Amino acid sequence: MNTTFKTVTSSNISISELMLPSHTNFSGKIHGGYILSLLDQIAFACASKFSGNYCVTASVDTVNFLKPIEVGELVTMKACVNYVGNSSMIIGIRVEAENIQTGKIKHCNSSYFTMVAKDKEGKSVLVPGLILSNHNEVRRFCNCIKQIALKKEKDLHEEEFDYSSPESLASLKKYNVQLELH
Repeated sequence: MNTTFKTVTSSNISISELMLPSHTNFSGKIHGGYILSLLDQIAFACASKFSGNYCVTASVDTVNFLKPIEVGELVTMKACVNYVGNSSMIIGIRVEAENIQTGKIKHCNSSYFTMVAKDKEGKSVLVPGLILSNHNEVRRFCNCIKQIALKKEKDLHEEEFDYSSPESLASLKKYNVQLELH
């Protein structure tokens, strides 16, 4: 068990970047893949800052694209550690885009990355414990516990569920699919 603890605030990190035409997709909005790349960078920086170690992305648990981001907007990403395990951390990231002419800010994305701390040999290492200083931090930590439990339940369901049973196949009739199994 770790005896070192750090505050959530000690993990806080933010980055801002002006969105350029080179970042757009075919519809003229900022490409989601570009935003994902920035999200991975800030998750790495946040986890590494908190743990004091090199960190790798174990999973991208949630990425909710809420509103499109336009060329010329200033995108700011704010990240902090929401949960710690032994060597893993769940990093919560909020993405906001600001119209720099009007000052209007919109919440565009919320994301949760699971990062794992590694030593120089690539082995997982213990991360500091987390000091929760307010109810919002407690809420985020508890939501991560729920998220982890749901992920384990989904994985168990995947292992145990019989997709080829007559009941499972019959249940697909209410969806927009046509079965042509060979």
